[in-house]
Amino acid sequence: MKEQEVTQLSKFLSYVLRHKPESIGVTLDPEGWASVDAIIAGAAKSGRLVVREMVERVVATNDKKRFAFSPDGLRIRAVQGHSTTEVAISFEEQVPPAHLYHGTATRFLPSIREQGLLPGNRHHVHLSADRQVAVSVGTRHGKPVVLTVAAAAMHAQGHTFHLSENGVWLTETVPPTFLNEPPNHGEAS
Repeated sequence: MKEQEVTQLSKFLSYVLRHKPESIGVTLDPEGWASVDAIIAGAAKSGRLVVREMVERVVATNDKKRFAFSPDGLRIRAVQGHSTTEVAISFEEQVPPAHLYHGTATRFLPSIREQGLLPGNRHHVHLSADRQVAVSVGTRHGKPVVLTVAAAAMHAQGHTFHLSENGVWLTETVPPTFLNEPPNHGEAS
């Protein structure tokens, strides 16, 4: 399997397991799990050849650890990032570190300054404990900027945080008062 094929299958699995399982006739349970066999059969019906070894390679090599197999290896899920309403993964509440980071593009700053960070079509706002990861995320959306989130202060005021299986911190929203921009950042371009 070539690297480009791995990337294409990863994007396909993200689409199906996070957003549109019905696109290939698959149903996710409330924790986001789907049968691997159902994914393979649904992919075949939609004209895409997928075999178990290909799925195993994507899960094993995905640098962001976006997918997980069930302990018995019969089911697969995306570990976070869902927009489908049928999934509501029950994450255990965690105490966050003092600061977390959110990478975004400068063009979104005016809205963020006004409304804070909102989950958009996802269930949660995604945050990172690693500034470099946040830079990488921001770069995907345009000219990057990394916002510092006063996570401990938020938690102290009753906001809940969860830590996904792949190390992404999740919370419902981040009000503007808990956000700090880099110094001398200026206006969005």
